[in-house]
Amino acid sequence: MSITTAAELDGMKKISEVVANTLKAMREYAKPGMSTLELDEFGGRLLQQNGAKSAPRSTYNFPGWTCISINNEIAHGVPSAEKILKEGDLINIDVSAELNGFWSDNGGSFIIGNDINGFQKLINTSKQILQSSINRIKGGVRISEIGLFIETQAKKSGFRVIKNLTGHGIGRSLHEAPEEIANFCDRFNHTRFRKNSVVAIETFISTSSTMAETGADGWTLTGNRGGFVAQHEHTIVITDDKPIILTIENGI
Repeated sequence: MSITTAAELDGMKKISEVVANTLKAMREYAKPGMSTLELDEFGGRLLQQNGAKSAPRSTYNFPGWTCISINNEIAHGVPSAEKILKEGDLINIDVSAELNGFWSDNGGSFIIGNDINGFQKLINTSKQILQSSINRIKGGVRISEIGLFIETQAKKSGFRVIKNLTGHGIGRSLHEAPEEIANFCDRFNHTRFRKNSVVAIETFISTSSTMAETGADGWTLTGNRGGFVAQHEHTIVITDDKPIILTIENGI
């Protein structure tokens, strides 16, 4: 969407605050021995307490309030009583929701307990690339330029990017134009970021894989070459200078 009034900006700020605080609270609540279903239900209660509707549940009939992916799962992980979090697990939580006709999206990867499996560099790289990318976005910048920057920075750190998962426009629905804000240089994409538009910027930084594949459950995504992926995501408003990070309160 394009922000045209103060009321629209206020609406986006309110839903973004809800999803950001929900993600942060879920990250702090997660601990070894907990199932991903228990963690998801905690997040669902927070959304409901704030009057927000889960975006994946209401839009796609997703079997969870949030997407929770662990270890080799990249995204869209289905919460389950059978999935028990363990010390050192790599976990990703993606929280998106709607409130009063406005939609916002954010996500982040982190470690359960201590980093006994050596995931911290991957996580830090994803965070750093997301922040650096956001700082480079303003009206008129080509989307492909940001994709090139993300891929280049990932390679410099010894990682790859997932090429078929992207950021996207957001605001009046979960996915809007621009529909693809890729993590690599798509030379066929000549679209530019527009001032006052709202987008969700995501990094998918990978140890091995370059493509995400859908699992047997029809939802959960894993890599085509195995390994692990860290994802981080903010919803932002584009300006002529540094963007407004609407989901800043998630602590990423």
